[in-house]
Amino acid sequence: MAGRTVRVGGLPAELPADRLADKLTIHFLRSRNGGGEIADVRVLPGPPPCALITFEAPEVAQRVLEVKDHVLSVGGKKYPLEVTAHVAELSPDEVAR
Repeated sequence: MAGRTVRVGGLPAELPADRLADKLTIHFLRSRNGGGEIADVRVLPGPPPCALITFEAPEVAQRVLEVKDHVLSVGGKKYPLEVTAHVAELSPDEVAR
């Protein structure tokens, strides 16, 4: 998953997680947003809520990170998103012995 996942902040807290996941999927599938095929979208509860979006290919994640201004439109409102690279933390079980 390393290199294919981005972390998205600035999400509207009032939206249910499933609707938020749908909106993020639509936004990050669009090529104009740098997006492409998505493997997984996980909305993590807040406060503040954030999401982890894993793309099929690392180059898609890289393109998404290069786009300067991501804005999520929901019901006529606009939410500026903070998109950063996600660095997975290994759990003690995943550390090589």
